[in-house]
Amino acid sequence: MSYDIVVENLSKRYRIGKLRGYATIRERIVESLRRPLGRRGAAPASIWALRDVSFRVGAGEVVGIIGRNGAGKSTLLKLLSRITYPTSGRIRVRGRVASLLEVGTGFHEELTGRENVYLNGSILGMRKREVEERFDAIVEFSGVGAFIDTPIKRYSSGMRLRLGFAVAAHLDPDVLIVDEVLAVGDAGFQKRCLQAMDGLRSGGRTVLFVSHNMAAVENLCSRGIWIEGGRVRLDAPAHEVIAEYMASFAGEQTGGLDLSSVENRLGTGEIRFTRIEYLSPDGTPCGTVRSGDALVIRLHYHAETTVPHPSIGFRMYTSMGTLVTDTSTWHHGLDVSEARPGDGFIDLEVDLLNLVPGRYSMSLWVTGLGGTPVYDGDVRANLDVEVGDVYGSGRLLDSRYGIVYFPQRWRIPHNESAGGAGARSPGDPT
Repeated sequence: MSYDIVVENLSKRYRIGKLRGYATIRERIVESLRRPLGRRGAAPASIWALRDVSFRVGAGEVVGIIGRNGAGKSTLLKLLSRITYPTSGRIRVRGRVASLLEVGTGFHEELTGRENVYLNGSILGMRKREVEERFDAIVEFSGVGAFIDTPIKRYSSGMRLRLGFAVAAHLDPDVLIVDEVLAVGDAGFQKRCLQAMDGLRSGGRTVLFVSHNMAAVENLCSRGIWIEGGRVRLDAPAHEVIAEYMASFAGEQTGGLDLSSVENRLGTGEIRFTRIEYLSPDGTPCGTVRSGDALVIRLHYHAETTVPHPSIGFRMYTSMGTLVTDTSTWHHGLDVSEARPGDGFIDLEVDLLNLVPGRYSMSLWVTGLGGTPVYDGDVRANLDVEVGDVYGSGRLLDSRYGIVYFPQRWRIPHNESAGGAGARSPGDPT
């Protein structure tokens, strides 16, 4: 079997605080002043983003790479794309590689969208004639035709992503490397991305796809690689890897009692979530959360210092990683003036939990009002929703009926020809 990607004993170490080899004269002077008379400071700390990673990807395979934030997924893709180089180990990638690792990667801010399409094409080794043949399809796919002659620096993040993915997918790469392309963009664009990657798979192209959307990984990928702590935890068929990955969350506290020990959280640490509680509207703890219940989610935090205008964010995902909702105090126009040093809490009140039964994952954030800086981020907790008689009919919902339900009623008009009795559905008002 021929392989498009071969990775052998790959490791990447980052030194924290170490002066770079290409530092400016000013940085060198500042560094020497920090260490007068040539005295050496403490040895710089280092972290291993990847450690002894090995795998092979055959020609035409579509491989999903999954793992929690900070596991090393993006570092791996940067090494494969030759954006950075390994500390040790070997990589061999055969053929033309197209990468979409971050919004606008490879774009020149001062150039127009049109010029950047040609620039990316030349970087990928395409002739001008080849880019011209695909140009109209790229613009149509991206949906930025009205702004194609506008400098990229004036594009929104969504426009950059759409154009970047369109270029990467249409310039006929042998290997396409994509990092969280579904994290930005509307539902229509996400659908086109999935269709494009499915088309690449059908055309025999090799695709590496990083995503937290487990449903997309399972549908697109025949194989999955789970990375944890910079190492390969499992390399197997996609459905097996996803099942094992999701099972790893089962041991976490579903009631979310203590969040202080949650690992892989982001941010500066000036504020940290410490505890989560699920309460009834009267303030009593919920032993069981059911579909249709009113619920108060109380988020406890500890502030190390006074933080002005913090914004509290809340995201909920299905067990397969599909985003159910993303909300925050900022969305509601609430300005928390400050968080003072010490302990505090904030309540998220849900009038009607219109979720079908299942396990849901929550991701909690504390940021500044504009989204930066991040004080605490991607703090995970689970919520188990049990069955409930939401329609008052005695017929209980389960996961066969979708993700959410809508408060609703059916009304059947009176049938005069049938004697005017009028049929009613269960629960229909008289």
